[in-house]
Amino acid sequence: MSDSDKNADDLFYRIGQSADDDANLVVHRGKACYVVLNRFPYNAGHALVIPYRPVAELELLADDEAADLWRTVTLTVSALRRAFAPQGFNIGLNLGACAGAGLPSHLHIHVVPRWHDDVNFMTATAGTRVHPNELDKVHAVLKQAMSEISHP
Repeated sequence: MSDSDKNADDLFYRIGQSADDDANLVVHRGKACYVVLNRFPYNAGHALVIPYRPVAELELLADDEAADLWRTVTLTVSALRRAFAPQGFNIGLNLGACAGAGLPSHLHIHVVPRWHDDVNFMTATAGTRVHPNELDKVHAVLKQAMSEISHP
């Protein structure tokens, strides 16, 4: 199987190459990474920061990709603060299938806004996710905040 065939099966690669940002819930595109809303969020504004190049491990990122990944995480936190005023964040990644990575061949960082008394326990105890906002509205608000911060 060629690299292009492998990449065709990679959802994050396809989104990264697509021009339809609204349909894919992309809120920002940088040099080496882009930001997309999670379609199955733990909280309003749950975003993923994803390198365009599909790599499974952090040490496989080139220095410029690693730097842009962290810059983009920081930009995402700033935009989420502006858009939704969260009181905290969970930021992390799962490397490898045994660590819980849903797409282990393409690393990505979760940026999850948190508020006091949010219902995060519901996923663990009841197998239920509560998301009080419509994704298209969250997308529009966060995309605007990202634009304002990245192009002042």
